[in-house]
Amino acid sequence: MPYISTVNVNGVRAAAGKGLLAWLAVTEADVVCVQETRATDAQVRAALAPALDAGWQLSHAEPESKGRAGVGILSRRAPSAVRIGFGSSEFAAAGRYLEADFDDVTVASVYVHSGDAGTVRQDEKYRFMAELGAYLTARTGDFVVAGDWNIAHTERDLKNWKGNLKSAGFLPQERAWIDELLAAGYVDVVRSLNPGVDGPYSWWSYRGRAFDNDSGWRIDAVYTREGIASRAVSARVERAATYAERWSDHAPVTVEFAEKVPEPLTSEYPLHGHGRGVRAFSALRISSRAASPVTD
Repeated sequence: MPYISTVNVNGVRAAAGKGLLAWLAVTEADVVCVQETRATDAQVRAALAPALDAGWQLSHAEPESKGRAGVGILSRRAPSAVRIGFGSSEFAAAGRYLEADFDDVTVASVYVHSGDAGTVRQDEKYRFMAELGAYLTARTGDFVVAGDWNIAHTERDLKNWKGNLKSAGFLPQERAWIDELLAAGYVDVVRSLNPGVDGPYSWWSYRGRAFDNDSGWRIDAVYTREGIASRAVSARVERAATYAERWSDHAPVTVEFAEKVPEPLTSEYPLHGHGRGVRAFSALRISSRAASPVTD
């Protein structure tokens, strides 16, 4: 079954040396959306050279601002098309949005601003959200958008929600924006597969004992259109066993999708299970396998 992962690497060059390359060598993921590479295309390719030599394909949107943002998509096979940005003139070169087509499935990697309540940085975040929201609402078909959203949607999505009611990442306007995405037909598949629980958190501050106490935020998420959401069968946060084993302040979030089931030829053979359609999502796979809120 195909797997899609997302992780904010908090600087790809640092992460590669601390464990990202080792994780890529063993992950089940067919597609990995990465955020905050903080590097040029050439620097990302150099940092990930062992993984690329092992067969991973890289698509990357480098940031115009040095040391900030940058998003990428690593895949087991080359996509049929890649697009940087979502039509915004202000954010076209920001390195915050990238999407790639794999036959009838489009996968996007997004990095929303962290923001800062009551400042121009928060105003910029809201402008980005408004344009991104309009674009996502217009999308149809089998569409998956994964990344660091820098928004905890509900009280279950961060440990200390009472202390963050006026903090960027948990502001009413940000949370309402997620409500609008859900109302427009998107599904938070990690939450839908983990209902009624706190977390699972995906980002923990490096300060204090946040990681050891699991005092985190669930800001890394996978959203899909409703059709493909019905084929999401499992979701997990790949939390490091110990603080010392972390290679980012975020942990990878991985979702498993079932293949599409062929449509029945007659009404005598109703569909049971996940999804409808003819082509299989397994087109994302190839046969062989290679042997946190953050500052912007």
